[in-house]
Amino acid sequence: MTTARAWLGRQRTSMLIAAGFVAALLVVVLLGTGGARTSTPLDPDNPDPGGAQAVARVLDDRGVDVTVARGADALDETPVAAGTTVLVTSTDQLGDSTIERLLGHVGDARLVLAAPGPGTTEAFGVTDPPYAVRVPNPRAAECADPRFAGLSLAVDRALEYPAAEGCFEGEKGSLVVEPRPGVVLLGADEMLSNGQVLRADNAAAALRLLGQGQRLVWYVPSLDDLVADDGVSAAALLPRWIRPGLWLGTIAVLALIAWRARRLGPLATEPLSVVVKAIETTRSRGRLYRKAGDRAHAAATLRGAAHARISGRLRLGASQGDPATLVRDVARRVGRPVDEVAALLDPDTPAPTTDHDLITLANELAALDREVRRT
Repeated sequence: MTTARAWLGRQRTSMLIAAGFVAALLVVVLLGTGGARTSTPLDPDNPDPGGAQAVARVLDDRGVDVTVARGADALDETPVAAGTTVLVTSTDQLGDSTIERLLGHVGDARLVLAAPGPGTTEAFGVTDPPYAVRVPNPRAAECADPRFAGLSLAVDRALEYPAAEGCFEGEKGSLVVEPRPGVVLLGADEMLSNGQVLRADNAAAALRLLGQGQRLVWYVPSLDDLVADDGVSAAALLPRWIRPGLWLGTIAVLALIAWRARRLGPLATEPLSVVVKAIETTRSRGRLYRKAGDRAHAAATLRGAAHARISGRLRLGASQGDPATLVRDVARRVGRPVDEVAALLDPDTPAPTTDHDLITLANELAALDREVRRT
């Protein structure tokens, strides 16, 4: 038993490293598996809280023909009639060329864009950039659009688009705006997600917005459709595993800090390697004062030390900080004139101008200290 414990103690570091490696491997495997299941946000086949499988299935149950087109080529192959609604998610992956193809293919169909950014909104006539906001509490529609009459929305994060008219208006804009007929900008795209569709009236608003016609084309853009000179957002270029990877890296760094900090152990006191005598310290300090020629500082140090010693001997208490009181008490006890004692102890007395005067001051302060000690 003792041998096993000793072996575990020696292999503790290796075991921690192996456990961290296994945890990282599990994260990679979980992120990379799933078969046909997708992790794309607001994808109709994504059952995760960030997906939109619930809305897609409810629309299908209500008789709406939901057709999913992943990529621009798939959208071009999907017929779009005049009464069709085209929902575009993952708008951050749209580029100039795919927007042009989208507008050319949609024609007179109704187009709904889920949280398009500044680069995308400019192509639809909105020049002012949207504002990122939080809508934790239900926000009423308060607009003339009968589709949202009496409804309210609540999402974690959304975009407000500056516009003259819109629904679910906030301080800087509205969550749903129609910059031109047949084009709807949906800033509260999280109302379509599985995790937030049941908040406030999100489900009813999603069904009224997407279920007006008999057919819904759910377009999920792809970066593979972009050409060389297309402009996209920086977020679209980041891999999807970057967030869990950052979390894993942060946890690993914190674990490493805790592990290394524990190895430092408690603070320990050690004796000094060299003991310096008091007389040597005094002489060294005196040589420094003499070399610097700072007689005023040396005199102030001498008077301060004498002040502290004499105050302690006379037990003056709270009056120790008052030089005038100390001078009167010392003069009364040793029988000297007040002016003579003040010339020695008063810090406002002019400093010695020569080394001889400084030595004389030191000797007189020592003599005064002896007199006080005898009394």
